[in-house]
Amino acid sequence: MRISRRQLGDTILFCHEDGDGTILGVSQSLPMLLSTGGLGATNLIEKLTGVPRELTPCLPSKIVCVGLNYKLHAEETGKPLPEVPLIFLKPPSALLPPGGTILLPPQSQEVHFEGELAVVIGRETRDVKAADVADHILGYTIMNDVTARDIQRREKLYTRSKGFDTFAPLGPVIVGGLDPNELVLTTTVNGAVRQQTRCDDMIFGIPELIEFISSVMTLNPMDVISTGTPSGVGPLAPADVVRVTISQIGTLENPVALRQN
Repeated sequence: MRISRRQLGDTILFCHEDGDGTILGVSQSLPMLLSTGGLGATNLIEKLTGVPRELTPCLPSKIVCVGLNYKLHAEETGKPLPEVPLIFLKPPSALLPPGGTILLPPQSQEVHFEGELAVVIGRETRDVKAADVADHILGYTIMNDVTARDIQRREKLYTRSKGFDTFAPLGPVIVGGLDPNELVLTTTVNGAVRQQTRCDDMIFGIPELIEFISSVMTLNPMDVISTGTPSGVGPLAPADVVRVTISQIGTLENPVALRQN
């Protein structure tokens, strides 16, 4: 199932879509959408037709990110390969919907894009083994782990460099039933390809990541794990448009502007 979230007036709705973005079903409850497909809400489907995906596809209680999970990216940053997954958190306040503007903060002079495959958790997950993670995954989506690289270089902790508002673009849809090893990620800036890789090139695969993270913290339904970026990261400038495309999922597109204080 392909899931998006859209707003109709004051009402937030989960939508069941086909691959072309046509709305097949609608529900205010994600569990109800998953169990029924949202069928029978014909009046809402008609009202939502043409309404853009203006929301992130989920609202996680936390965003768990994985650093240095592609060998070539570790090499381009000059850092050794991690022996265990390197994890850090982004605040939910950093979330940005598809089409939302990435705002470059005045504290940084070098903000980078990082296109990533993200996993959305489907049910409470704690101490799960790698062999059993499939039942805990709702689906996959796209994230751009926007990073203030100059701040990251200066500070040992990642919180400030990764946590600015608008630094977690997410979407446009959650897609279930995918094999992440078959997916291809491509990031472009103003149409020029900057990143391209198969998602099976990770150092730590998704089952290992979920086992490791769930041994540290309980993952709640709708929590997001962003699985790391491949090589090719680079700076963003005002008026840029960054697009992260993952095969079988879609494209996450966001313009860039200076933040005005």
